[in-house]
Amino acid sequence: MPVTSSRSSVKHWPATDAVLDALRLWSATEAARRPELAALGYFGSYARREAGFGSDLDLVAVVRVSPAPFLERPLGWLTHTLPVPADLLVYTADEWRKLHDEGGRFARTLAREAVWLLDRRRCVTRAGTLRGSRAEAFAPGVPRPPRRGRATPY
Repeated sequence: MPVTSSRSSVKHWPATDAVLDALRLWSATEAARRPELAALGYFGSYARREAGFGSDLDLVAVVRVSPAPFLERPLGWLTHTLPVPADLLVYTADEWRKLHDEGGRFARTLAREAVWLLDRRRCVTRAGTLRGSRAEAFAPGVPRPPRRGRATPY
């Protein structure tokens, strides 16, 4: 969370790289805690590298199945441990497929800018072709090229 300097009322926001490093650690922890987690990524200002003071993390997760209603699914996730506020959307695999099949604006935004930190399933490109599987959570400090818009889980 933002911290206040002991001599000033000015708030300091964590640097983007520090936030993304913390996010990679968090994603590895969540992947270990959640065997149902199929994919986890982020989009929005951090994915576009436009984050600034007050920016939150926009996260998207795909789980294989969930009995919980859509709005209740993020409640058990430990997003409060991240250094900035985070909004988490948790879709089931079926909901994710439907979202992309319908091709609305939000689906197009996710396809264009989402950066995937974890992908435990085969992926489908926007053209509908299968891409290889990745079963690892990316470790912090290991440089990985961002995967933006090339593929979406399922």
